[in-house]
Amino acid sequence: MSAQLGGQPIIILKEGTERRRGHEARSNNIMAAKAVAAAVRTTLGPKGMDKMLVNGGDITITNDGVTILKEMDIEHPAAKMLVEVAKTQDDEVGDGTTTAAVLTGELLERAEELLEQDVHPTIIATGYRMAAEKSIELLADITHTITEDDDAALLNIAKTAMTGKGAEGSKDKLADIVVGAIRSIVDEEDGKKIVDINNIKTEKKVGRSVEDSELIKGIVLDKNKVHHHMPDKVKDAKIALITRPIEFSKMELEAEIKISTPGELVNYLDQEEQIVQDIVDRIAASGANVVLCQLGIDDIGQHFLAKAGIFAVERVEKKDIEKVAMAVGATLITSVDDFDASYIGSAGLVETRGHGEDKMLYITECSNPKAVSILIHGGTEHVVDSIERALEDALRVVGVAIEDEKLVAGAGSPEVELALRLNEYASTLKGREQLAVTKFAQALEVIPKTLAENAGLDSIDMLVELRSQHERGQKDSGLNVFTGEAENMWDNGVIEPLRVKTQAINSATEAAIMILRIDDVLAATGGTGDGGACGGGSCGGMGGMGGMGGMPPGMMM
Repeated sequence: MSAQLGGQPIIILKEGTERRRGHEARSNNIMAAKAVAAAVRTTLGPKGMDKMLVNGGDITITNDGVTILKEMDIEHPAAKMLVEVAKTQDDEVGDGTTTAAVLTGELLERAEELLEQDVHPTIIATGYRMAAEKSIELLADITHTITEDDDAALLNIAKTAMTGKGAEGSKDKLADIVVGAIRSIVDEEDGKKIVDINNIKTEKKVGRSVEDSELIKGIVLDKNKVHHHMPDKVKDAKIALITRPIEFSKMELEAEIKISTPGELVNYLDQEEQIVQDIVDRIAASGANVVLCQLGIDDIGQHFLAKAGIFAVERVEKKDIEKVAMAVGATLITSVDDFDASYIGSAGLVETRGHGEDKMLYITECSNPKAVSILIHGGTEHVVDSIERALEDALRVVGVAIEDEKLVAGAGSPEVELALRLNEYASTLKGREQLAVTKFAQALEVIPKTLAENAGLDSIDMLVELRSQHERGQKDSGLNVFTGEAENMWDNGVIEPLRVKTQAINSATEAAIMILRIDDVLAATGGTGDGGACGGGSCGGMGGMGGMGGMPPGMMM
């Protein structure tokens, strides 16, 4: 890049820097974002298709939008923004990731039509912001309010979130598990309900059917007792959670111990044993009969614990030991030299179940567990992984529903209603922003259109029927992809948290505006590392959206 001063060129950027400006830069960015949206569009809805993502020897089969976008090796900077939109949607709500990505792509496609009519990007951005704000306001008119005690609504939310994700055959059973798990961990702060799904532990076990999955009002760990002489089952368990190793502490400073006779050696070893024996004695004196240790338990420690009749498990991950603490009401013990019975938690039963190396540790019959476990079963590893992803989405949306207590009907119902009302709103505007608001309304209709296309239905006919019903005041009318009819989806139990829609609209709008406002792309070419803004390649087209693990672009999925 250079400039002219009195006929003399002045070099501003280093040689080899690639620059795209104006329409070319904007067009390339929009093309990249649209391509990402198109990649996940076919996965939307109950009849959406799955993607097989191959990365070396790892295979993932899913139709979960955020999983697909995370696994795709996307390098184009504008395309990465759609990945961020999906990640944000997943972090905030847990569901609606595909909706957010598809909506972003459609907003950009509609904006491109206005750009071709010489509408300035700033005008489009202003119009989109106005439309998004109006949409959030309009959603209040179609929102239903529920309470934590509304079993039917919470179960329907869970089923809606899991539909189309490989869990249909057992979604009634899984929905019961999800609602029960969330209810166990609901907390309250300043009069507001808080749900932290990190307090729910999921364990996967290949074998048996999905119907055998279960909710444990306690914690399940993929661990076994450290010594075969320890009991397999402890009733009325008193549980000590220790974060330091149970062993003789080696000297950290350099020291030299001189032993001149065999008797001195025996005494030294006896002292080592006595130190470990004292640790075990202190544990036993506290009344604990179960020990979970975050670090290791050496052979001598295992022997003394078994001799004392104490059930012990070693190398429990920190996040798991913290969940156990919440489930059994224990306090983590950082030093065995100074703790008492108040640190000890309790559970009705601690036992190992299973056969051979497949044994798992169950901590159950907890009086008021604030952390619980879900044990997922399935015929193959891929099935279990798919069920886990479906459950994660369902857990998040049920948690959000309990926190907000606000729901809307699903199946494209809110989008059609918003599109109609935004068109009415656009007619009240005087400037060119009116055009952008109208395009925003058209973009929202991509959701019901895509649901129809993925179900093998005529998208135009379905959209016309939905518009007709909404114009007659049927605000909850959506597309039943199983019957091919426009029906009241609230009555059908297809419902979603309001936050799914508000988050998708806000994040899609922000991403679209950010991409539209870019009119200059400077990319360093050559060299090593990430190669500048476009990964060492051209920013043109999809420049660098090269599939997974070095696969050619045509083999992206």
